[in-house]
Amino acid sequence: MASTQALPHDPAPHSPARPASGRIRRSAAAAVAGLTAVALLSACGYGSKSDDKKTNTAAPAGDSASGAKLSADTVRIGYFANLTHGTPLVGLQEGLIQKELGATQVKTQIFNAGPAEIEALNADSIDIGWIGPSPAINGFTKSEGKSLKIISGSASGGVKLVVNPDKIGSLDDLKGKKIATPQLGNTQDVALLNYLAGKGYKVDAQSGAGDVSVVRTDNKVTPDAYKQGSIDGAWVPEPTASKLVTLGAKVLLNEKDVWPDKKFVITNIIVSQKFLSAHPDVVEAVLRGSVNTNAFIKANPDKAKSDANEAIKKEAGNALEPAVLDPAWQDIDFLDDPLADTLQAEADHAVTAGLLKKPNLNGIYDLTLLNKVLKAKGQSAVADAGLGTK
Repeated sequence: MASTQALPHDPAPHSPARPASGRIRRSAAAAVAGLTAVALLSACGYGSKSDDKKTNTAAPAGDSASGAKLSADTVRIGYFANLTHGTPLVGLQEGLIQKELGATQVKTQIFNAGPAEIEALNADSIDIGWIGPSPAINGFTKSEGKSLKIISGSASGGVKLVVNPDKIGSLDDLKGKKIATPQLGNTQDVALLNYLAGKGYKVDAQSGAGDVSVVRTDNKVTPDAYKQGSIDGAWVPEPTASKLVTLGAKVLLNEKDVWPDKKFVITNIIVSQKFLSAHPDVVEAVLRGSVNTNAFIKANPDKAKSDANEAIKKEAGNALEPAVLDPAWQDIDFLDDPLADTLQAEADHAVTAGLLKKPNLNGIYDLTLLNKVLKAKGQSAVADAGLGTK
């Protein structure tokens, strides 16, 4: 998967499960204040690391699905050509997002890394973006809470620890082994460090040296590294995990199994505060499109999977083979709930791992418009874990 901007010390996304270190700390604060490292990779992408691309989606003439003319002629949307960003891939492919926007034209920009998407948001090059938890935390804290808001969830799951079965037979066999993560401080990196700490292993967070060697390797390189034997396994997002399985690796742990209720945020929707303030009707329309798309994915999983793969082929140049696509898609849950409790835990894990100083995340969420959309559909409101707009 492309990436999820790792907080200079990226969001600690995944909390190793209770079995590993007891109960996951769901404390609220956590993440980035006073970070000193470099921007992180996005925990969501897969494929070549080509330059970020801009593509325009022609908008049909006419009003929005609600019949109202919206306040902006254009909305610029960013996302990754990656399965954990299935909502925009499918929603744009099926026209479900454009339908809600009517004559408001969608202009899209494809990113390979979270930091680049945050930079684009800060530079006023995009208005709304699908992105991982780490870059969202990083962008919010670095701007002292002024740049963005998380306005919805989008996806959960899709991360696994896969290993060479000839070298690692169980979770007790990790000592002395080399395990890859996408990048220093990215969400999977933090998750692995947190998990290893819970198992009693000592690892230096910065260098990755210790009882278990944590090897930071770009997702597109990881399969080759595995084939060459330079790594013994990897804690990675889909579809990299499933790609490794086709090379003979086995799934040793699905990260879902270390989270309460088997859910943790992997993709959020963010918006620039400037755009949210100026065009709330457009933001609401995009959220209606997102909610409708997630419902479409649930009702039409095979068609949605095909749509996502077609979009990936169009944007990245290569479609995913069925042996990779099918298990990867099945492991991702598309949902509207931002799973705010798990964002707190992910950030907290990054702090525990020694990658971040404890930040103030108060106000990172504004779920007002999402809950308005959900209410109109007769669905229950979602919570912000106390980190909403005050």
